[in-house]
Amino acid sequence: MKQTIFEGMASAIVTPMTPEGIDYAALGRFIDFQIDSGINALVVMGTTGENATIEYADQLEAIRFTVERAAGRVPVIAGTGTNNTEHVLHNTRNACQAGADAVLVVTPYYNKATQNGLYQHFMAVADASTVPVILYNVPGRTGCNLLPKTVARLAEHPNIAAIKEASGNVAQTVEILHLCGDKLDVYSGEDALTVAMMAMGAKGTISVLSNVIPAQAVAMTDACRAGDFRTAAKMQCDFLPLINALFSEVNPIPAKAAVSAMGFGQEYLRLPLTPMEEDHRAVLYSEMRKLGIAL
Repeated sequence: MKQTIFEGMASAIVTPMTPEGIDYAALGRFIDFQIDSGINALVVMGTTGENATIEYADQLEAIRFTVERAAGRVPVIAGTGTNNTEHVLHNTRNACQAGADAVLVVTPYYNKATQNGLYQHFMAVADASTVPVILYNVPGRTGCNLLPKTVARLAEHPNIAAIKEASGNVAQTVEILHLCGDKLDVYSGEDALTVAMMAMGAKGTISVLSNVIPAQAVAMTDACRAGDFRTAAKMQCDFLPLINALFSEVNPIPAKAAVSAMGFGQEYLRLPLTPMEEDHRAVLYSEMRKLGIAL
């Protein structure tokens, strides 16, 4: 059995920025806030961290900074995926050297590789990595779906430890769990499906929601881990309006608006992302206040 990277709730954290670059003072405070709130792991330079518009050298510096700031308090998972395998290998080797505890690698977007192409891509990354690899399947953003039979083939590699499943298809997740058994951990990549997927055997979730309410989100996954799915389901339903608000525009636009309103840096995004529209912002802030967040 492979070692589990984390159980429970991991935050795919936003990257506070200014027009001049990454705001490391705000990022450091945000990392401390997350860890002090009980989060079980941090994901840096994922989709929520705007990795697609951050230069590779700056991505690496952000990974190094997060590892140093976390100081072993929680695992740090680095997003290293692109649609260019050679770039992914380069990013992954750098993240390993920077001290990341694992890497998160998205399916190559736009290229829309075949299942055999996806298999070879991830095998190359796993061969190059010195830390566990988490596959990331999010067909709504990438245009390709990593199918359960391909996941099962990949699960044979000793470095491929988990998958972040964000297809939104619970049946597909169940098939992965059935085919892979204890060869691969499954994490939900959909905040609205955390409890449903953990009830089926997922180890936890890699979350956008926990940027905003980390302690409450952790309490939900703690209830799941304790087998109290009735309590967890109630929390999942209570959080749904905020989850919907956080995805009322493309991620990470609402998450950046929320975190900025909480005092962690500017609401600055790099094009083609733009600040949140005011009608959506009003709903987001209203739902945050209902859950006790002072703005």
